[in-house]
Amino acid sequence: QVQLVESGGGLVQAGGSLRLSCAASGGPFSRASVAWFRQAPGKGREFVSALSKSGSSTYYGDSVKHRFIISRDNAKNTVSLQMNTLKPEDTAVYYCAATFYNREYLTKDTEYDFWGQGTQVTVSS
Repeated sequence: QVQLVESGGGLVQAGGSLRLSCAASGGPFSRASVAWFRQAPGKGREFVSALSKSGSSTYYGDSVKHRFIISRDNAKNTVSLQMNTLKPEDTAVYYCAATFYNREYLTKDTEYDFWGQGTQVTVSS
């Protein structure tokens, strides 16, 4: 069974940076498409970023484009999300997700089979 564990969340001032990490056990990230989603209080789950299985394609939500960067370290079996120029509206619980199947719509949460427990990111103004 694949387990995902996020880390790196916390409290940061607007304009600052944070780096989230997602560690996988029970399966190699090198064979998975991976993604980050987030959910703010009272709102639905929002797509943040995804990295295809091959690593050739990356996807970003419009609200984080040009500020966030997704990457994968196959040797460490981790996926990271570098978040720069953070805004108060980035405040949310961030979730890592993965699938080992060939999915077509990597921006949709229904495409993912495994999820982490989430890590809280709070951006103060």
